[in-house]
Amino acid sequence: MTNFFTHKFRKKSPLEIAGIIIFGAIAITGLAILFGFVIMWLWNWLMPDIFGLTTLTFWQAVGLFILLKILLGGCGGGSSKSSSKDSDDLCKSDSKTDFSKWKYYDQFWKEEGDEYYRQYVERKLQPEQEPSNESNANQEQD
Repeated sequence: MTNFFTHKFRKKSPLEIAGIIIFGAIAITGLAILFGFVIMWLWNWLMPDIFGLTTLTFWQAVGLFILLKILLGGCGGGSSKSSSKDSDDLCKSDSKTDFSKWKYYDQFWKEEGDEYYRQYVERKLQPEQEPSNESNANQEQD
């Protein structure tokens, strides 16, 4: 990661780097304020009318946002060796998500589906009929 920063900031002056850091801090603060107000506005608009809850202050809304971010969204993940690209490749190679064979589905059901379905139902019903016949035969022998 240090190589990334060294490469990106190699040709920038210290003043430009300080400006980027200050701009980033202002942007993060602005987004936090914006999210706080949006959550407060939505909560105060919907929750008292729908569920009869009390209204929130700005700081309660910010706290709620932080709590939900921790519980549901995490904090941006960590830096692990495996990337999301690796997990995407695993998902793509999974045969359960391979839909290329589905283009033959309709044609199969038009040509052979009904007959194979009837055969399947007959196979499923036969084992149920056999034990009941055997149990009847056993009862007759007693």
